[in-house]
Amino acid sequence: MKRYDLRARTDQLDPETDYEEMSRILAAQEFPWDINQALSFALFRTYAVPSIGKLLFSTGEFTDRVQKRYDDTSLILDAVLEHGLGSDQGRSSVRRMNQMHGSYDISNDDMRYVLATFVVTPVRWLESYGWRPLTPNEIAGSTFYYRELGRHMNIKDMPTTYDGFATLLDEYEREHFSFDPGARAVADSTLELMCTFPPNNLAPKPLIKAFAYSLMDDHLLEAFGYKRPPAVVRALSRGALKARGRLLRFFPPRTARKFARDLPNIRSYPAGYKVDQLGTFPTGCPVKHVKPSEQAQA
Repeated sequence: MKRYDLRARTDQLDPETDYEEMSRILAAQEFPWDINQALSFALFRTYAVPSIGKLLFSTGEFTDRVQKRYDDTSLILDAVLEHGLGSDQGRSSVRRMNQMHGSYDISNDDMRYVLATFVVTPVRWLESYGWRPLTPNEIAGSTFYYRELGRHMNIKDMPTTYDGFATLLDEYEREHFSFDPGARAVADSTLELMCTFPPNNLAPKPLIKAFAYSLMDDHLLEAFGYKRPPAVVRALSRGALKARGRLLRFFPPRTARKFARDLPNIRSYPAGYKVDQLGTFPTGCPVKHVKPSEQAQA
């Protein structure tokens, strides 16, 4: 294949009907590293909304078991992407997400905002750091994909277009971003985890964190109480990612698809896993959730 063959393929697909295949090509073949980074930052942004950050802190999962929570989130979403929303694995994954979210009092507005970060952040990341930006057809397909995921998650009043999601995200962050100590603890724990990922683990932690701060906008830094990095550090960090993108233009396209489970960052399940056993099974919820293993014993 030539470098732009996958772009030609996605632009031949119908974004309203072929959105799952388009999303697989983009996330697992054309931009696996970039979209993984973008979605990680998308989730990171949500911590700066206190109603989200405080809830995540209160569970203890994102401070005491952050590696497992990172892995579970990636693998659950990975199963939907790889197998499709209509597959057994896809339905099990969505069911797991809905069970976990249903255990807590999460507003539709917060759920809709989190979905918006998944729609918008990869597009903006690739505009800034990718070897090419997404085409309008690809953006439309990705938007349809996440709208369908949101529909299966019972999220109401979703925007119908990418521009609508972008407006929702920007307005929600302007209105809701603010400092909360619990949210800051979740953010700190996530950055500590990031420092352990290869090849980050080969560099000093302060250097890796400085790089991460340099990719954050000022509004996000202020919400977490992080200091703004020096302009030269920000320029070098962002310049390094831009240079990577320019260099990748000369590389051949990936022929084999690479899913989240193939990444070295995923480390909690060396012996394998089952999607319906991923995530948390909170106790003391309004609705009792029974683990599949307990159902089998009953």
